[in-house]
Amino acid sequence: MIKIKQVTRTYGTKTAVDSLDLHIERGELFACLGHNGAGKTTTIKMMVGLLQPTSGTVEIAGFNVVTQRREASLRSGYVPDEPYLYDKLSGREFLQFVAEMYGMPSDLAEESIAKQITDFGLSGFVDQLAESYSHGMKQRLVFASALLHNPELLIVDEPMVGLDPRSMRLVKDLLRTRVRNGGTVFMSTHTLAVAEEIADRIGVMSQGKIQFLGTVAELREQLSSNDSLEQLFLTLTEEEPASFVS
Repeated sequence: MIKIKQVTRTYGTKTAVDSLDLHIERGELFACLGHNGAGKTTTIKMMVGLLQPTSGTVEIAGFNVVTQRREASLRSGYVPDEPYLYDKLSGREFLQFVAEMYGMPSDLAEESIAKQITDFGLSGFVDQLAESYSHGMKQRLVFASALLHNPELLIVDEPMVGLDPRSMRLVKDLLRTRVRNGGTVFMSTHTLAVAEEIADRIGVMSQGKIQFLGTVAELREQLSSNDSLEQLFLTLTEEEPASFVS
């Protein structure tokens, strides 16, 4: 589903992603773990076509995200780390706008909008202007918009940031349900517990490179008798424990 081949992205003299090779299978929930600045968001922005690799290629469902961007984008949905909405549109108007951007027929669009409103519990505020929404309400609407066209792949950058416990549970259940139904999820997070709970496979990223790739069980196998999973994670990302205290 996702093929990242020898991808490097530089900003001037800084290398944000360094010769990254990664293959995500269909039907997999993959969590990319790492501290802020590890290269997770840059990788995601290249996957969705917002940034071009300095070198290397990214393919979504067999389509190159640079040379075949439209085909790749139709097969993926993207939830950024900060929900972006048009303040002067209602939630419903925003969903209608997104459906038009994907070229969805009007009857299919209205059916999908109704489904997302129900699935994400948007009915209480979907006809209010987005400027009145809390962060959690915005995040739920952005998730709904990313799934309108029923993409094969959902790409999510830090999905739990700013969410209350109920919304976090909703998002976790949503991601696992997508995978159970045959979809694929690529999720970035700096929270080990989230990845441990829902991911099929994880990649620990630091300094633009994958330092570990495998299941949580395989990560545990690397533990020494006195180490915790958190301590191993900190070692892999070369961060001091204090940096991860929220």
